[in-house]
Amino acid sequence: MSTISNGKLKREISYQTGLWIALFLFGIFCNYGELEQPDFREIFYYDVCHWIFQIIGANWIYFFLIRRFFETKKYFSFSLYFMAGIYVLGILNRIFIVYAAEPLFANYPQDSITDILTDVKHLLFYYILPIISGSFIFVSMMIMLRYRDEKQNALQLQKEKSELELKALKAQLNPHFLFNTLNNIYALSITGSAAVPQSISRLSDILDYLLYHGQEEMVPVSTELKIVKDYIALQMLRYDERLTLEMEEKVEFPSLIPPLLYLSFVENAFKHGAEKTSGVVTIRISIETDANNVHFKVENQFFAKCQEVGTGIGLENTRKQLDLYYPNQYSLVIKNVDDWFTIELMTPII
Repeated sequence: MSTISNGKLKREISYQTGLWIALFLFGIFCNYGELEQPDFREIFYYDVCHWIFQIIGANWIYFFLIRRFFETKKYFSFSLYFMAGIYVLGILNRIFIVYAAEPLFANYPQDSITDILTDVKHLLFYYILPIISGSFIFVSMMIMLRYRDEKQNALQLQKEKSELELKALKAQLNPHFLFNTLNNIYALSITGSAAVPQSISRLSDILDYLLYHGQEEMVPVSTELKIVKDYIALQMLRYDERLTLEMEEKVEFPSLIPPLLYLSFVENAFKHGAEKTSGVVTIRISIETDANNVHFKVENQFFAKCQEVGTGIGLENTRKQLDLYYPNQYSLVIKNVDDWFTIELMTPII
């Protein structure tokens, strides 16, 4: 927190330094050009004096009046302090010039304190208005910088929130996926299948993917397809001849996707297709990439009694991840027609 505060303070000091130097140089050039026989030394001293009180007034108005009164909707107190304070600053500015600065470069007769206090018109046009104009520019800059910082902070907080949500979703999805896979291996072991060792080997590859790629933000499509094929090979050991799998790949353009994205859909197809019946089942998987998008489609047969298809934890979490990864940039179509359950996903090329 202290590092952030120090960085913000240094940034504000650098912004103020640049602004006030620019205003000071601008004031000198304007005053020098308006006079017929300008005395640069005199102009310099006067501008330095006005410049000092512009800096004091601007910081007082922004950091004290605006932050403490205006932003807390204490408008009466703000107005009262502003009018009184700006009048006092104008008086102090003139006193400083008359009694401290002018004796250094000129021998002008000094106005009395009474004249200084009562000459409101002179104070207004030559002292108060310059302070107000410099303060207006400064306050405008500070408000814009503050708005930018608040917007950046909001975006950073949203990003951190999204990352936490993704981690929570993945933490929920991985055990869910592992639980289903272990159930499949358990079913093989009960029947005394010789495929148990091979299924454990496949599971080892899947666990390796979960550990080393599952927590990454993005993985190549080719990497995700490899683990999908490992999962399919594991399922084929269980369902053997009663499962017909059709898979088509046309990956001509490389892209990145969230890890476990396609695997969740494929797992859903097996869980709500082959797992729900003892008959012959067909699952179709296709993926195609073009210059702009990645098209993924998985279809599985289901039967009328399986009306809850597509409502599991896996699909719900996958929807939430898609919303976080591709806000308003993806298309997910889920159809249930003629005993076929279809998921079509289109995501942009990354």
